[in-house]
Amino acid sequence: MRSIRRTLLIWILGALSLGALLVALVTYLVTLEEMNEVFDGDLRNVAEAVASYHHAGHHEEGDAPLELPVRTDEPEDTEIVTLTWTARGERVYSSDPRVNLPFTTTEGLSRPVVAGEEWIVYSSVRPAGVAQAAQRVASRKEMAGESAGKVFPPLIGLVLLIGVLLVFALRRGLEPLDAAAGDIARRSAGSLDAISTDDAPAEIVPLVNSINGLMQRLGVAFTAQRRFFADAAHELRTPITALRLQLQLLERTTDDGERQRALTELHSGVDRSQRLVQQLLQVARTEPDGEATKLAPLDLAALVRAQVAALSVKAEQAGLDLGADTPQPVPAVGDEPQLGVLLENLIENALRYTPAGGVVDVSACTEDGRPLIRVVDDGPGIPEAERERVFERFHRGESAQSLSREGSGLGLAIVKAIAERHCATVELRTPVSGRGLEVRIRFPRP
Repeated sequence: MRSIRRTLLIWILGALSLGALLVALVTYLVTLEEMNEVFDGDLRNVAEAVASYHHAGHHEEGDAPLELPVRTDEPEDTEIVTLTWTARGERVYSSDPRVNLPFTTTEGLSRPVVAGEEWIVYSSVRPAGVAQAAQRVASRKEMAGESAGKVFPPLIGLVLLIGVLLVFALRRGLEPLDAAAGDIARRSAGSLDAISTDDAPAEIVPLVNSINGLMQRLGVAFTAQRRFFADAAHELRTPITALRLQLQLLERTTDDGERQRALTELHSGVDRSQRLVQQLLQVARTEPDGEATKLAPLDLAALVRAQVAALSVKAEQAGLDLGADTPQPVPAVGDEPQLGVLLENLIENALRYTPAGGVVDVSACTEDGRPLIRVVDDGPGIPEAERERVFERFHRGESAQSLSREGSGLGLAIVKAIAERHCATVELRTPVSGRGLEVRIRFPRP
């Protein structure tokens, strides 16, 4: 499991350690640069002093070179080596016989490599000869490294001290998260009250607000679900009670005609119950946490023709004229099974409330670049005052209750939910004829 404390400590301590290394490196480079300036000046002074001494000992032409005593001790690696030469390139003196620096008549600094070692040499050229002062480059780097090494241990100690302080600070800083987690852990499954943000740090307030928003949405969803279950139980009680009464009537009757009528009523009651259960399942699938909407390109005209063909037998039995007006393909993007359920509910509603001899027309077309489905019937229609409420679950208008006992008040609620999943709008209108109902489903541009 990933830990915020561990991640922060690793990154911060890693950054501090890298910073300590960079400080030590910068210290080394700056010290080396300063040493180069100081020691280059020292080499010049030494070389000029040796040259002056050598010139003073040979001021007359023809005099023999002045030979300085040669050292026999072992010189230190960090000391300056001096050499003197005649004008003809004959070495007169060397403070370190092991060092064979090349002769040069060029005034100033040079960096020759002798026996695999790099040296810095200052040559002072005089008429009587040449004096040189030299120092190993490695000795300067070694001294600069020692200076940087003295800085590094305090930096490591500082990193460790900051690490200890960070552990303490993170523990104190993350206490509000632990408090919020404990508050949530102590709640029951039904407690969806908002978490207080009064003492919460500004950094975790957005997280707490998001959790509060989620709990608020869950509260609304649970309330709607409880209401739906209560309404569903109430709606299922009526057809089940009717089925039980019809079954008892069928058991008691002895007349064949009455038995047949009771059997017909029983079949009708079973059909109504089956339809109600089917619609309840459709409502559950259209819930926000129900089945996901799988969008894909489709042809609304072909979908309309398929649904009209599937319900044509039912329309003939009811004595209704059901037709499809789809002169050309209507491309759209949507979930074909869900849109099939939408069309089925719209057409069945129209068939249920349109009297015998009536007409139900279903069409698909494109209007202003947007796919459009129209279902028009010449039934009683829906009064304008009720057109907003008919999309509520289990709501049936007075005209609908008087015309049919089979409706459950779920059809248009299902249509509305599926349309919203497809970002489509549902509009109820009065047809041009002035009678009946026109339902328009307008989809976004594909």
